[in-house]
Amino acid sequence: MDFKKIAFSGLLAVLAVAPASAKDWKSATITLEGAYAPWNLTNADGTLGGFEPELAKILCERAKIECKLVASDWDGMIPALNAGKFDVIMDALSITDERKQVIDFTVPYAATPAAFATAKGSPLADAAGTGATVEMKPGQTGVKEIEALKAAFKGKTIGIQAATVYAKFVYDNFGSIAEVREYKTGADRDLDLQNGRIDLGFDDAVYFNNAFEAAGGALVFTGPEVVGSIWGEGEGLGIRKADTDLRDKFSAAIKSALADGTVKNLSMKWFKVDVSPK
Repeated sequence: MDFKKIAFSGLLAVLAVAPASAKDWKSATITLEGAYAPWNLTNADGTLGGFEPELAKILCERAKIECKLVASDWDGMIPALNAGKFDVIMDALSITDERKQVIDFTVPYAATPAAFATAKGSPLADAAGTGATVEMKPGQTGVKEIEALKAAFKGKTIGIQAATVYAKFVYDNFGSIAEVREYKTGADRDLDLQNGRIDLGFDDAVYFNNAFEAAGGALVFTGPEVVGSIWGEGEGLGIRKADTDLRDKFSAAIKSALADGTVKNLSMKWFKVDVSPK
């Protein structure tokens, strides 16, 4: 009888049933796009700035974690997170049921509306519902305000950033009546919108406010702002499902930053509105 094999097999059995010990998170790597101002942006010296990098610094201090911020492409963030290339996604990432199937989330630190934009002076400007707000749920159809926009936008070209909740909304509601054009970044889409290569864009409203300023007033909102659970629970940190301890540390830090007004103060600084989730 080979007692070494028996002893080794017994050890494997113990390891198989023993619970995994929590990781002592002393450091973590957070990824941002660095090109979605004012949520996050790349400064002239190559450092990352904006609402999220400033909030990340505070959250990391409160969680007692030394954090490194790195830029990466938006459309590959979730696969790269699960591949272990970094530990946290912080890029205006909406918390949705679809994404929850592959990654975990902290509590939300922001919640923002979305809207269409077009060139100032365009015949599509001041479309029905401009200046109003419509609340929508996932999968909701037959919304009168959206039906009115379908009639106005029929045959037009709508630009969206790929792999976003906003892309899904546009495909679901306008894909059958308009041409949908995907872009790697919001900035690329905005440039085509400003230069008349597409008719409309759809994105986060506070992002567009910054884009309008950068475009010198050449772009404007059209149609109503869209709010509600259609965008999920809000924007949160994306974390691997296995790293529940890291998730809990950051969730506690976010709750603290919401409770003492830190998130409100930073959002007023960067967005001129309070994006704290209600």
